[in-house]
Amino acid sequence: MDLNVAKEVAALRRMTVPELRAKHVALFGEETRSGNRAGLVKRLAWRMQSLAEGGLSERARSRAAELGSDADIRLSAPREAAPPAPGRTCVAELPVAPDRRLPMPGAVLTREYKGRIVTVTILPDGFEYEGEVYKSLSAVTKVITGTHWNGYHFFDLQPDGRKHA
Repeated sequence: MDLNVAKEVAALRRMTVPELRAKHVALFGEETRSGNRAGLVKRLAWRMQSLAEGGLSERARSRAAELGSDADIRLSAPREAAPPAPGRTCVAELPVAPDRRLPMPGAVLTREYKGRIVTVTILPDGFEYEGEVYKSLSAVTKVITGTHWNGYHFFDLQPDGRKHA
């Protein structure tokens, strides 16, 4: 590898993502949608080396074109889901077993946190705290503490729904 190319490749590793994206425009003549820093460094290093030392051989280019023409390439997922196939799709509600760590709906969990008593009511399909309904106990504890907690640990629940003595 040429000494200048080696220095430029080393400089790529010190660049930020916006700088790498700008370098991509300079080397490829088009913007990139990628924000993956490591991927951009590799792609730009390859481009710089191929410009300095020559790209792929004609045989390699023709083989790549041959392989590419056989592939049906999709760059992004379809925006809308495909409609269900008639006669093959079954739509039904699946019964969800209640979590054994939780007491039955209507039970109230209490805990002292930072000098105040916190109470959460267990609902059939969520948790009620201060008039708001949350889908998970962890979401409730995040509101209470301001940081992520495992809700079962926060309220000290055992696998059978009891609290530690």
